[in-house]
Amino acid sequence: MMNLLKDIDACIFDFDGTLVDSMWVWTAIDREYFRKYNLTQPESFHEGMEGMSYSEVAQYFVDIFPSLPLTRDEIMEEWTRMAYRKYMTEVPPKEGITDFLKALRSQGKKLGIATSNTKELVEDTLKALGLSELFDTVRSACEVQKGKPAPDVYLLAASDLNAKPSRCLAFEDVPMGILAGKNAGMKVCAIEDDFSKKQAGDKRELADYYIQDYRDIKNGTYEVLLK
Repeated sequence: MMNLLKDIDACIFDFDGTLVDSMWVWTAIDREYFRKYNLTQPESFHEGMEGMSYSEVAQYFVDIFPSLPLTRDEIMEEWTRMAYRKYMTEVPPKEGITDFLKALRSQGKKLGIATSNTKELVEDTLKALGLSELFDTVRSACEVQKGKPAPDVYLLAASDLNAKPSRCLAFEDVPMGILAGKNAGMKVCAIEDDFSKKQAGDKRELADYYIQDYRDIKNGTYEVLLK
């Protein structure tokens, strides 16, 4: 059943767009935020912050919008308030992920999360979805020196799991995240997500495997990306 898991001791997942369908939340918050503070979205706005940690993105806002009358921490707090209800009530798990996680646990695989989001929001969302008990560790890029594509958060999660990076499989939905996993010395499986559909070609060039959803792994219909 899951040949891509051969010689793999641990699986480490990105969160937004990888474990849950949540990228739409941040697009909606951006629109609301721009209206509230009368900001104009610059070109390549989302590309410019891809992979950044939550705190790095807040600093990015401070840097590119000098008229914004808020500190980095105040921006983070406001975003969290705006996002919280949506995460607790409107963000679903990715198709097939729950069964896949349970299958991994039954095989004795260690499971972790390496996210650019805040640890608290991720942990509360996992509780709301009934997935908390399936994970051995949750780590945020806010806890390390650099966000993705730096490997820091993946290496931290692997350390928690007492797993060698070369025996870890990372799951990611965007190119900068895939690079973070590869930079950590891990195999990476890219997953389809509506938010990053335009980047599908780049994702396939960088990753080792590609899936439409997690049922592809059980069914053996995942793509092996030859390098």
